[in-house]
Amino acid sequence: MHLLVLGANGLLGSNVVQAGLEKGWTVSGTYHSTAPHFDIPLFELDIADSSTASEIIESADPDSVVNCAAMTDVDGCEEHPDRAHDVNAQAPGEMAAHCSQAECEFLQVSTDYVFDGKSRVSYSEGDSVNPVQVYGQSKLDGEKAVREAMSEALITRLSFVYGVHRGTDELTGFPAWVRDQLRAENEIPLFTDQHITPSRAGHTASTLLELIEAEASGTYNVACRSCVSPYEFGAAICDRMGAAKSLLEEGSQSDIERTATRPAHTCLDVTKTQDQLGRRQPTLSVDLEAISDWFDSESRPNDR
Repeated sequence: MHLLVLGANGLLGSNVVQAGLEKGWTVSGTYHSTAPHFDIPLFELDIADSSTASEIIESADPDSVVNCAAMTDVDGCEEHPDRAHDVNAQAPGEMAAHCSQAECEFLQVSTDYVFDGKSRVSYSEGDSVNPVQVYGQSKLDGEKAVREAMSEALITRLSFVYGVHRGTDELTGFPAWVRDQLRAENEIPLFTDQHITPSRAGHTASTLLELIEAEASGTYNVACRSCVSPYEFGAAICDRMGAAKSLLEEGSQSDIERTATRPAHTCLDVTKTQDQLGRRQPTLSVDLEAISDWFDSESRPNDR
C-alpha cells in the first residue's frame, strides 16, 4: 500500500504518517510551508493549488490519499470565509477528482461542526447537518464536493482532536494546555455547557487506516466513546496527573467573546465505525492512559 498524506506536518497528518509506516506501508506526504521530520518523500503544497496537487498525485502514484490538510482555525475561518472555502471545500473536491482520474482511493477528514449542536443525544452519520459557523459550512461543502467527484470516497468526521505530534514528539492541543496550567498552579476556567467526544490523534490515525484496509466508503464518525464537557475533560486530566481539581473553575461559553459561534453539543455516535471494524472505540480514560507519560514526566516514549 502506498499512502499519500496531505498535511503531513499537522497533528493528525503526522500521526497518519506514523501509523502507515508502522504498518510497513510506503508513505509520502505534503506540507504547506514547513517540512516535517519524516524520512519519506515530501512535497510542498498549498492544497488550494489544484494544478500542483494534480502533479503531485501523478508523480507519487499512491494507492490511497488521506486529506488531513485544512483550515481549522474556527475564528479565522469566520474572518476569512473565501480562504476557508478554497481550502476546506473547493480543494478537497478537486483532490477527489484527481484521485478518481488516477484511480486511487480518497479519504476526506471532516468535523463534528457540520452539526448545529441542538441535539442532546450523540449524532449519527445520517443525522441532519446544519453548521452554525463558516468553518463547519466550509467542511460540509467539502464533504459534498468530495462525494460529487468520487461517490465511493471515505469521509470521516472527527471531534476535538488532540494528541502527540509525531514530527515534534510534543503533546498538542487541549490536554497540553491544561497540563501546563496545572503545573504552573494557575486557575483554569473550563466550559460546562459544551459537550464533545474527543478524538486522540494517534488512535484516530490508526482507525482511518483500518477503515481504508476494510475498503469502507461513505461517512464514518471517528472519536472516543466518552461524551464530555471541557470541564470533565480537564477533571480527567487532573486524575491522570494526580493533581487537585481545585484549580478547575466551571465556566460557560458565554463568558468569552469569540468571532465564531460554537455548537453546544456535538458528541458523535461511533456505532457505525465499531460495527465496521468489529471492535469498540476507546473511552477518554483509555486514550489518556495511552499518552500518560506526557503528563507524568518529560520523557517521550514511542507509545501511540
